[in-house]
Amino acid sequence: MKDRLLATSRVLGQVSNAALWVAGTGLVAMTAIVAYQVFMRFVINSSPAWTESGAIMIMTWFIFLGAAVGVRENFHMGFDVLIYVLPPGAKPWLRAISDICIFAFAFGMVFYGGELAIRYWSTRIPVLGLPTAFTYFPIVVSGILMCLFSLERLLLRAAGEPIDDIPVDPTITEA
Repeated sequence: MKDRLLATSRVLGQVSNAALWVAGTGLVAMTAIVAYQVFMRFVINSSPAWTESGAIMIMTWFIFLGAAVGVRENFHMGFDVLIYVLPPGAKPWLRAISDICIFAFAFGMVFYGGELAIRYWSTRIPVLGLPTAFTYFPIVVSGILMCLFSLERLLLRAAGEPIDDIPVDPTITEA
């Protein structure tokens, strides 16, 4: 069972890396679109209508994908102050409570984001020609990833894996 869990964790690690690459590519694409918009507006004096909406849509994708990766990499909000004040035995419990809260919030993102996507499927974003539901897809996809990543952390912790320990950088030597 533990072997399958670790194999699944490796796959989720690859999914996380892919999401991070998509988010990074989106950041570069958004920057290029905004630069193009500025050039067209101030040099050519003819700004395309699609650039602002396109840049905002790409921005929502990379923000939400980055947030999902943050959940997997444990960069999300947690009980950090309590972890340092309470005895070491409390750390896994506090991390588990944090992961449960993240799972619940992410499930809400999937549910309510899905409702919004379904509700606005028939309307269109005028300058892009896409269904308005595309605005809500990042919420749903990110919520699914956050649910998977927080569930992964809970299961690995239950299996006894040391996921709550901060990895030590081998290049740093103590004086």
